[in-house]
Amino acid sequence: MSRILACFDGSVYGDSVADHAAWVADRLGLPVELLQVLGRREAASSDRSGRIVAGARRRLLEELVTLDAQRAKLVQREARLGLEEAKSRLEAGGCSDVSISLRNGDLLEMLAEHERDAAMVVVGKRGEAADFASLHLGSNLERIVRASQRPILVTSRAFRPISKLVIGFDAGPSARKAVEAVATSPLYAGLNVLLVTVSEPNKTTQAAIEQAASRIASSGHTVDTRIVPGKPEEVICALLEEEEIDLLMIGAYGHSRLRTLVIGSTTSALIRSCRVPVAIYR
Repeated sequence: MSRILACFDGSVYGDSVADHAAWVADRLGLPVELLQVLGRREAASSDRSGRIVAGARRRLLEELVTLDAQRAKLVQREARLGLEEAKSRLEAGGCSDVSISLRNGDLLEMLAEHERDAAMVVVGKRGEAADFASLHLGSNLERIVRASQRPILVTSRAFRPISKLVIGFDAGPSARKAVEAVATSPLYAGLNVLLVTVSEPNKTTQAAIEQAASRIASSGHTVDTRIVPGKPEEVICALLEEEEIDLLMIGAYGHSRLRTLVIGSTTSALIRSCRVPVAIYR
């Protein structure tokens, strides 16, 4: 059965991930799975069995092994408690079907396994180890965006009601998927849409954005379009502030991307710079 996969890591973005996942789940009528993956170093005690020691050093080694085991148990307990708190927050937000998965191992391996029947992956903008510098993204977010095969919602620091969205439209395949999602998915039903192409105006660009706007308008949305020259991250972030936009939608890659394992530079810059949640399609 399809569900929303919310990636949880114990960071300050945990409440935001839960709130955004609740919004998505409510609109799509789907259950939520809360997933936290503990790396092998976090989940298990260190293997010191290969060391040959004697006397005082042996006793010290035994103490270190005991401390390692205790730390691993504490990490597990802390993660479980955080997931239970997130589950309670989701349930308080109206989600009646919430499951918890606490796994040990590689993040991307676990993501590939758990996202197979996910309609969307929800993840915080920065992780537990990340600071709040505007030019820094959590390393796990970078890895998830590169590896996931599902639409991804990157949350802002805190949830706010969503009524208006911007689509960064470059006429590429990923951007067209975003347009189709807005036209067909109940997730975006009733939202006002602003289509933005960052480019010098020309007939080709005008025709492409008008076609996309027509597709969205055919599903009942109110749609506006803009073609604005400049740098995409600067133009779009300014529009988000000026128009009081609640959600940005972009393709994972630009129209001219060359390698499938590298997140597009414009995509990465927009995620870093914008203060609203970002829905990414590929």
